[in-house]
Formats: sequence, structure tokens, C-alpha cells
Amino acid sequence: MATLKLAPHTARVVWLGHVADRSVALASAPAPELRLTFAGPLGEAHGGLTRPSCSRVLALHPRGTEIANTRQLSILSAEELALIAADMGLALLDPALVGASLVVEGIADFTHLPPSSRLQGPDGATLVVDLENLPCTLPARPIEIAHPGYGARFKAAAQGRRGVTAWVEREGTLRPGDVLRLFIPSQRRWRPV
Repeated sequence: MATLKLAPHTARVVWLGHVADRSVALASAPAPELRLTFAGPLGEAHGGLTRPSCSRVLALHPRGTEIANTRQLSILSAEELALIAADMGLALLDPALVGASLVVEGIADFTHLPPSSRLQGPDGATLVVDLENLPCTLPARPIEIAHPGYGARFKAAAQGRRGVTAWVEREGTLRPGDVLRLFIPSQRRWRPV
């Protein structure tokens, strides 16, 4: 029996980007394609096989501890991005302002995909969903520069809609218009009681 099962849902790639240097800016630059290696997208500041631990895992590791990099990409859904923009009072929110690597459309409730789900591109490139990408205050600054008076609205508006972080399981290339197949774990939900 397969551990992962093909879901009856697909996503279409609508936007690609990369963060070249996180120390300079969180905002990502649009990209015509993402060449994915086991270390993440080429030229991506979040790439690498390992990374220093951050606030996401402080309960496990002191800040700065070298750990495996399961946060190589930030994937958002176009539908949820539109809801964030609307709740902020904006007509639209450029995914570059929130440091997105990839924006897809077509999968409802995208931010809550089960961890370990896979998104697979036409050439076999496969991304593994790690966790929900919890909203933070880092996008506030680039949003504020582009839309004065709106930056502080992001965190609340993005609650439950910020997408997921992911890592590369199989190398390949993603381009706008590519259709990604969704595979989800076949295990039942955890019931600790």
C-alpha cells in the first residue's frame, strides 16, 4: 500500500520568485522559472541542505543551531493571497512583498495541507510540504513601503492563510502554467486520546 495517495486536486503555478539576499530584503524578485536542486531553488537565500534554527523551532533547538533545511521555499495560494489583500483593504498584494517562492491556484484551504504532502511538477520535480508558514511581522516593512499605512495589517490578515514552507525531494524545474499534482499521506488523523 502506498504511503502517499494521489489527491483529486491539482494546483497551477501562477507566480515564481526568489529572495537573493535575506540580509538586504525579505521581498522576493519575480523569476521566469525555478530550477530546484536538493538544496532548494538556485540563487535562493533560504536554500541550502542545512540552515541555522530560528524562532519556528526554538522549543527544540537553541537559535542558530545547524539543522536540516525544511524551509527552502515559501508557497502561497493565489486564492488565500487575495483574501489577505481584501482583509488588509488592498485590491491586491504582490507576492514578492511577502517573500514568496511560489504562488499556486486551484487547491482550497491550501495553508492547511497535511505536512508531508507532495506537490509534483510535470518533469517530476517534487516539493514536500513541511508546515504552515505562520504570519510574522517581517513582510510589514516591504508592504509599508509599497502601500503606506498597510504594512501592520499583514500579520492579522494572513492568519491561517500564509501558505506553507517546503523542501525539494526531487530536482527539476517549475515554470508559470505548470500543473502540480497533489499527493497526501494516507495515514489516519492522529488521535492521542
